[in-house]
Amino acid sequence: MSVREPILHSVPIAELRPTQMTVGYREVAAKRQRWREIVDDKERATFLGSHMIPVLLGPKKRRYVIDHHHLARALQEEGVETVLTTVVADLHHLEKDAFWVVADHRAWVHPYDAEGVRRDVADLPKRIEDLADDPYRSLSGELRRAGGFAKDTTPFSEFLWADFLRRRIKRKDVKENFTEAMEEALALARSKDAVYLPGWCGPHEG
Repeated sequence: MSVREPILHSVPIAELRPTQMTVGYREVAAKRQRWREIVDDKERATFLGSHMIPVLLGPKKRRYVIDHHHLARALQEEGVETVLTTVVADLHHLEKDAFWVVADHRAWVHPYDAEGVRRDVADLPKRIEDLADDPYRSLSGELRRAGGFAKDTTPFSEFLWADFLRRRIKRKDVKENFTEAMEEALALARSKDAVYLPGWCGPHEG
């Protein structure tokens, strides 16, 4: 039996629709730096080919990004105009409200603002460039890379960690002294308070 290859579409980043309200701008900056370090055009093409953007095909056949928002934003800021997308689900025949019900139930949308408050899907930004900064999302991303928690398949797991940290570390501390905030985050990540979170790596009692 032959395995079907995903059908890829080259799509302008400007036409992609977000399914979340925020990204961590520090995360975006790190991805921009990584892109700048790839100087060879062939290597850049290979990178883009191995980092396809998964999308939902929604009403009016618009493409809604369900992962890699940070990468899409970083590439756009670096002047990249198009990316390869792969359609995870074709829901273009649905009415708009039905589309969002399905997206919500499948955990394909995360309409929480920079304060961690759930908003109406109508408040989602229409463009990747309109995604707001959530410094706690940057903190949770850095925390995962530092081994504070394991990568997990739970949708939006880093946002769950961001919300956990938001309730315990002052925003001013995250913005003004990220290194100290990280030390605090690492300690909190190993505490019993975080046991319910995906990828928790705290001490296990023997």
